[in-house]
Amino acid sequence: MKKFAISALVGASILSVVGCQSTDTAAVKAPVKKAVVKVVNNNDLFEVAHDGRYFVFDDFATYQQFLSVGETAYRKVYIGDGPHGETLVFGLTGKDKKKTAGIAGIDMYRGNLNASSDFYGEIRSEDGRLYVFSTYEDMVETRKLGDAIYRFTQIGAGPDGQTVVFVLNKSNKKKRPDALINAFKKRNNLG
Repeated sequence: MKKFAISALVGASILSVVGCQSTDTAAVKAPVKKAVVKVVNNNDLFEVAHDGRYFVFDDFATYQQFLSVGETAYRKVYIGDGPHGETLVFGLTGKDKKKTAGIAGIDMYRGNLNASSDFYGEIRSEDGRLYVFSTYEDMVETRKLGDAIYRFTQIGAGPDGQTVVFVLNKSNKKKRPDALINAFKKRNNLG
């Protein structure tokens, strides 16, 4: 009899546990909100002085397209707003063409967006030189002056045989810029 009472008690406990379980799957499958990660394109900038205009790109593919075609599909133009009074043209991607704000290239150029610590930049001058930068501050200074104060120059090292000027500053002027040279070669498919 004791055995039967214990078995009945254990059986009732199991039934009560099973009976308490919920079969409502809505609570289990509630949608999980994903965190929205805003991507800021502040790690590179490309500039080209060409035919009296000054072009700025925050997208490497758009920059490369401009170099091969000489125009951009989408752009924002500011007459007389370039570094030396030229027409300033921001080459845009398809996703940026309808934006009125929040375009990284414009924001960086205007000083409203800081460059990332792993910044890379290029300026192609009207005289055919290609300036390469590891800091945005060096790029701004060279843009203003029209030339680099501290530099490491390689004649004929550019994609089209241009002279390439790797721009340095007071902190790194005595070192060969191997990391910057390698970044330049990698971006421009130069081995």
